[in-house]
Amino acid sequence: MRQAGVQTAVTELVLGLLPLVGLLAALALLELLTPLVTAAAAGLYLITGVLLVAGHRSIPSDFGWASRVTLLRVIVVIVLGAALFSPGLYPGGSWLVAALAGFALALDGVDGHLARRFGQVSDFGARFDMEVDAALILVLCIGLVVGGIAGLWVVLIGLMRYGFLLGMVFWPWMSSPLPDSFRRKVICVWQVASLMVAMLPATPGWLAFTGLLGALLLLVVSFAIDIHWLWQQRKSSPD
Repeated sequence: MRQAGVQTAVTELVLGLLPLVGLLAALALLELLTPLVTAAAAGLYLITGVLLVAGHRSIPSDFGWASRVTLLRVIVVIVLGAALFSPGLYPGGSWLVAALAGFALALDGVDGHLARRFGQVSDFGARFDMEVDAALILVLCIGLVVGGIAGLWVVLIGLMRYGFLLGMVFWPWMSSPLPDSFRRKVICVWQVASLMVAMLPATPGWLAFTGLLGALLLLVVSFAIDIHWLWQQRKSSPD
């Protein structure tokens, strides 16, 4: 058992409580914090901790600034997810939600830059970053539904990644590593951007719908390309 990984995860999670409490305090000042929101944030952070500790074998002994920035993005996503239980935030759109999502999106470029700058590129960091992207997109999709801005269909955008993971259970060939793709990165940014724009109270309904539908279609095409590539690799590999 790699105790160093566990100790690293626990240490970083304890430090991560500071920005979490800070964001919750900001919600309290805006009169958006309720006991249910607080409980949801605590529960989500606990789940994050359990997942990190469970994956301790892949955590570098030096967590690094890149992964710390990614953890900060996790905290933003947790607050946005917990705020789904706040009755006054999501309905009709929210400048605050869009701003926090934009902050998380900006940090997405920072953690990658830091990883390359300080030589902290790792499989753990890449996976950590990817899962945070997926969680942010799912939370924003649910927020649009809760806020009455988009229909239930928009959640398909957020569930696509998890459907892919489920497919790996039934078709192991889907779990083969994919090559780096600029296309995937661009579509991920498009998804978050379209969700942010749709969340803005000033965005016309037709524009929100067009952006979200475009994001879903691009995502379907992107996953189809990747699945086809994995299928081809399966067919070409020796038995």
